Amino acid sequence: MATQSDIETTRERMLLAAGPVFAEKGYHGATVRDLCKAAGVNVASVNYHFGDKLRLYIETVKLAQRSRAKNASYPVWSVETPPEEKLRGFIGTLMARMLAPSDQPWQSRLMMREILQPTEACRELVAEQFRPQFEALLAILRELAPAGTPLRALRQMGFSVVGQCLHYRFAGEVVSLLTPPREYQKYYGVDALADQITQFSLRAVRTWSAADENGQACDAAPSSETLA
Repeated sequence: MATQSDIETTRERMLLAAGPVFAEKGYHGATVRDLCKAAGVNVASVNYHFGDKLRLYIETVKLAQRSRAKNASYPVWSVETPPEEKLRGFIGTLMARMLAPSDQPWQSRLMMREILQPTEACRELVAEQFRPQFEALLAILRELAPAGTPLRALRQMGFSVVGQCLHYRFAGEVVSLLTPPREYQKYYGVDALADQITQFSLRAVRTWSAADENGQACDAAPSSETLA
């Protein structure tokens, strides 16, 4: 009879074996037979250990996320920490997760696949990990934005911050082709990009106004001084 330790060992082996298969073929492309063959277990093992293929996939995605995050944890700030420092720490951690060299290639591919082609795993990741992180970002932005900035605007600011970071993950190869090599080497590392995104975002957040939100600033007629 299998012990609890045996069950946990088999479960872990199945998760690690399923990762590269799901990363290559996706949830729908990977068959139960593919997954069990990779793990060296019989086809009944998926239902026994996980209930079904979907739960195996979800747990594999969560494992990939934990693996990617363990080497780049978000800082723990004191109440005295300036919000500018918090924002730089948040962005720096996110950029490290996005761009830092990794010895976990399937984890990165699987996470990118899940973001581009979300499944039920994405819903659980949002609830358990992404939402708490995003709420932490909103709290930082609330400290930086002008008083009275509505929550909707803060969310859009947060999406803008995250979007800038994601850009270099998804379009990194294009960025490198568009940028002179020496410039790329100097200004497109994790720390340099984190500094640039932080400074750009700080300027935008601090100067937000209701007029900008309503389009009044952009739509205003140019003054005679502007035309002179």
